[in-house]
Amino acid sequence: MKFLPLTPNGSTPVRALTIAGTDSGGGAGIQADSRTMAMCGVHACVAVAAVTVQNTVGVSGFHEIPPHVVADQVRTVVGDIGIGAAKTGMLASTAIIEAVTSVCVEVGIGKDAPIPLVVDPVCASMHGDPLLHSEALDAIRNTLFPIATIVTPNLDEIRLITGIEVIDDATARRAAEALHALGAQWALVKGGHLRTSNNSTDILFDGDTFLEFTSPRIDTGNDHGGGDTLAAAIACALANGYSVPEAVAFGKDWVTECLAASYDLGAGHGPVSPLWRLNATATAPIGESSDPRAPR
Repeated sequence: MKFLPLTPNGSTPVRALTIAGTDSGGGAGIQADSRTMAMCGVHACVAVAAVTVQNTVGVSGFHEIPPHVVADQVRTVVGDIGIGAAKTGMLASTAIIEAVTSVCVEVGIGKDAPIPLVVDPVCASMHGDPLLHSEALDAIRNTLFPIATIVTPNLDEIRLITGIEVIDDATARRAAEALHALGAQWALVKGGHLRTSNNSTDILFDGDTFLEFTSPRIDTGNDHGGGDTLAAAIACALANGYSVPEAVAFGKDWVTECLAASYDLGAGHGPVSPLWRLNATATAPIGESSDPRAPR
């Protein structure tokens, strides 16, 4: 794959903001977002919305950051540093979701604003541990999705948000339509958890057209942080001026490489790894392969 452009040493790089929860095990959340942003050549700014207590086996608890503190982090970063894109992850509660939505509108983040917004509606960990209060689902549907440039839920999150169980291409397209109807400019239905095919196909929908992005399925149980990594890579591409389809194509290639480079960690699921770029950069000139801006 082709990397995003790197800024010369000593020059200010492209900036992106992640608004999410931490992962004390380092595999997902803000840690995964920051790793991907760094490996993509993007300066990562963060607004911490929650602190989780977790490892590779599961989440045993989380602490919510006061909503006004979350909003102040966003306001302070955008006002001083400036960003090219933002993404959300774990927002935990209705109050935090409403605070984040309000401050995003205030500072120009969202589908009708200068700064695109990737919404990864984190509802539960990959182990099934809740990361969102159940009543906050309505806030995701009615408050956050309507300002999103693109939403990137996994199949479990789609079921919780839309009530649609994705089992094949037809139900994936129905889910994309349902997600788009909630107000997002683009809806991405990810096929990574639909393990009935040798390929992983993601479907992107803008209200008129379906686009498909397919990659070989990587046979690994070490997929912790995969959704965060994909959403962060999309945000990085958007911050570099890519269109949404171009950014999704880049993100799909990126997370596929990260899955192939995933590693064992602890007693549970290991993380996907953007560290593959370090080896790739050491062995091949940047930009040898095909342009990631071409949708497939």
